[in-house]
Amino acid sequence: MAPSAAQQFAEISTPEPPGPPRILMRQAVVLGGSMAGLMAARVLSDHAEQVLIIERDPTEGTGPRPGVPQGTQVHALLPAGQTQLDRWFPGFSEGAVEAGAPDYGRTDGRVYINNRLREVPDPPPQRPILITTRPFLESQVRRRVLDLPNVTMVFGRAENLVFTESAVRGVRYVPEGAEEVTEIAADLVVDAMGRSSRLNDWLEEHGWPRAPMQRMPIKLNYASALFERDESVSDAWVVITQETPGEGRIPRIGGVLSVEDNRWLMLVAGYDEDRPSRDAAEYAQRCRAYFPSMFGDIAERGRMIGGVITYHQADSRRRDFHTLERLPAGLVAAGDAVASFNPVYGQGMTSATLHASCLSAWLQTGPDVTTTPAKPYFDKVRVIVDAAWQVSTFADLGLPHITSGQPRGYRVIRWAGDLLLRASMKDEPTCRRLNSVTAMEQHPAALAKPGVVLRALRLRLLGRV
Repeated sequence: MAPSAAQQFAEISTPEPPGPPRILMRQAVVLGGSMAGLMAARVLSDHAEQVLIIERDPTEGTGPRPGVPQGTQVHALLPAGQTQLDRWFPGFSEGAVEAGAPDYGRTDGRVYINNRLREVPDPPPQRPILITTRPFLESQVRRRVLDLPNVTMVFGRAENLVFTESAVRGVRYVPEGAEEVTEIAADLVVDAMGRSSRLNDWLEEHGWPRAPMQRMPIKLNYASALFERDESVSDAWVVITQETPGEGRIPRIGGVLSVEDNRWLMLVAGYDEDRPSRDAAEYAQRCRAYFPSMFGDIAERGRMIGGVITYHQADSRRRDFHTLERLPAGLVAAGDAVASFNPVYGQGMTSATLHASCLSAWLQTGPDVTTTPAKPYFDKVRVIVDAAWQVSTFADLGLPHITSGQPRGYRVIRWAGDLLLRASMKDEPTCRRLNSVTAMEQHPAALAKPGVVLRALRLRLLGRV
């Protein structure tokens, strides 16, 4: 009997050390040096004599990169992603703290849903909780990957792949500062070029089918700003607030994170025509009017570092490579090149780490990557994508501007989801179960168990939630 999606999810997200190194190829090439590409390179270092990362942005220090316009916005590494980082880089969390990641050891994070503060306290942390900016976290991963003796990074722009009749055999790219295209042989190529990946175009150009794409028109608008952390302004450590769609409510999301270098990174977001601007006065006005008091306090009295940075994401999208009947050998895709979600749920970097574990699970079976299409890999990635897609898009289907695409039974699913969310504000077992799913530590099937929903319903009928 085939394992269920929940069982496969548990196997992929395991904290257990990966299997022993086993060389399967001479050279692997990874296109993209963000989280997905770096994690893929770490896995491939156990299975290739040489791993080459081709990154378009010269990468130094902990600053944002031009190719990641949303890099300065709030990014969350979910607990499942931190587990995978510690799995692939033992001691990663402690090392990040030594490098400057804040480690307050606090459990007083605040969660607001529809202006109500969650009453269930966070449990004591079992390890440092990594709350940082994306550039800082990525720099920690990059350093560890590039310390591996068989991994190298070069800078340049990927132009195309080199195909034979049945496989990908290399990459064509233009090195930084050059004009001529350089061709590099590869036994396996990983597309980690993000949402803007051109892999579908390259496949079609060479006679291969395109991966079908699904889109969810979220029309998300968000703005972030850095502030000097000041206890006289606010004692906020971590604050998450969400206004869900409903009668008389405009959906909005906000967050305050205490990040490295004793700073706050504060986000406010809206949908469709609800657009935060780059004007600092408008940003402060929005924080005061629509979010809990600490948002207004920080925006009005805190010292802003730099300006307000805005970003718009039109849609969530996924490319379903697992559906292709024809796929060349020597090729995989990972991270946002496969699926990118509404960023307010923080699933992106964590999904990238789990895609790396999917790659490891496939390579541990010893395939001939030069002749065997990576369908088993894409089947595993589908489990991760489906889980994240279910959590984020089922919530987004309730946005007022999304008027189609709701699956059969959506009203019942939404009713159950709202019931669980309401119960989680006061009931510890429900809160823990819901958090384990939104943190990508468990498959969403964990919320579909009758006992979970019945408990929340009973609490509702008793008037306790």
